[in-house]
Amino acid sequence: MTKPKFYMTTAIAYASTKPHIGNTYEIVLADAIARFKRFEGYDVYFQTGTDEHGEKIELKAKEAGMNPQEYVDKQANEVKNIWDVMNTTYDNFVRTTDKMHEKVVQKIFKKLYDQGDIYKSEYEGLYCTPCESFWTETQAPNGTCPDCGRPLSPKKEESYFFKLSKYQDRLEKYIEEHPDFIYPESRKNEMINNFLKPGLQDLCVSRSSFKWGIPVTFDDKHVIYVWIDALTNYITFIGYDPDGSTEQFNKLWPADLQVIGKDIIRFHTIYWPIILMALDLPLPKTVYGHPWLLFDNDKMSKSKGNVLYADDLVKEFGVDRVRYYLLHEIPYANDGSITKELLIEKSNNDLSNILGNLVTRTVSMANKYFDGVISNPKVNEEIDDNLIQSVSTLADEVSRKMDECKVAEAIDLIMNVLKKCNKYIDETTPWALAKGVNKEDRLKTVIYNLIESIRICALLLSAFIPETAEKILNNICAKSFDYSSAKTFGLTADNTKIGSPEIIFERIVEK
Repeated sequence: MTKPKFYMTTAIAYASTKPHIGNTYEIVLADAIARFKRFEGYDVYFQTGTDEHGEKIELKAKEAGMNPQEYVDKQANEVKNIWDVMNTTYDNFVRTTDKMHEKVVQKIFKKLYDQGDIYKSEYEGLYCTPCESFWTETQAPNGTCPDCGRPLSPKKEESYFFKLSKYQDRLEKYIEEHPDFIYPESRKNEMINNFLKPGLQDLCVSRSSFKWGIPVTFDDKHVIYVWIDALTNYITFIGYDPDGSTEQFNKLWPADLQVIGKDIIRFHTIYWPIILMALDLPLPKTVYGHPWLLFDNDKMSKSKGNVLYADDLVKEFGVDRVRYYLLHEIPYANDGSITKELLIEKSNNDLSNILGNLVTRTVSMANKYFDGVISNPKVNEEIDDNLIQSVSTLADEVSRKMDECKVAEAIDLIMNVLKKCNKYIDETTPWALAKGVNKEDRLKTVIYNLIESIRICALLLSAFIPETAEKILNNICAKSFDYSSAKTFGLTADNTKIGSPEIIFERIVEK
């Protein structure tokens, strides 16, 4: 049977500085979704990478005494290293300085120009260098960038413009008719009310004041600006070409999910779909604008000295503790916050006390009472039926949350079942059963139900804390690892010999 395809992307990281933990959240979030989709049986193609052109990079390279290509080579390597440290399973890491990408971008620009969607004019307005965004005085009445809050400077230059206004009505209609196009609902309302209703301004898509970019083939004074260069990575690297696309492109496009930060939702739900409409291509099925990760409820910035980096946190706490915190502590629509103290508290409460304690207690009892041999005589009581019901329906409940990108809520469902398992131990009192007369089969049933519950929870946790999930599944000698095995209670065969107890997560003692 052919697996259904699932093509998903993250935004590509701007190769100007090392990504901090807030930037890293996105790749971990996308990775959890990609892993879960693979687990469900989808043929996943997961793309990420770096955005490497622009004035800001030209300036940064100059400051570092390097040419821009050397500078982005170093930065792209740093981004990729951090994505790898976080144990992410992307299928393709793309770079916009790739020669193939540059050639196709030039063809796209020429196609849009030839069909009258791009025209030459002059731009005069307010410009934010860090965001590489132009603003009108109406959009930025106090002279600061609406996206980042930094001061704007007046700029006047000859540019090519893209006719966003031509496609406005069509985009509004599309958003109205496709309720799953923009997640969450609040971001969709923001785009409609703040940008579409007031009317779209045509978009500056070339620059002549710097050189670090893809040249316009028919006008060498200009380089192609970020919107057409960076945004089109989602199609160029899977084989789109105006002169004839590849089989891979025809298979993968449209994207099933594009995961991006809420600060760039406008580019991905207004500029990007209009570029696709102009190219006569279908739009992505869903664009999820995730919230930010703040440092102690404050935006991270080097000048404030409140920046945390993923590789540093992993060295101190381990990759799964960091992944768990990022995935569980940032809500679906609202910003989350991180400090080392919060990470330690969450790790001790959830990973050591709830998950680790349950696994260690259960495996210890199995070894103590039955030399680690698991069997199910099915001496069940009402309390067992309640637990089995909760565990048996868990996979589908988690799947529904993951389909809606509600990753933290999906983890909550699993943690609630793990808490139920700990309560089940307290209520069935295996230590008392071990001393009772004719209670051996009841005790075996209790241990079996716990092992099965742990097996199913560990399978579902494998998208979020993969190293830990694998360790648990190996410890209890699980044999089946697909989605259907997470929906079926009772797959551990009688007389299965499990491993010895081991500590899954040591409690962290704050220094």
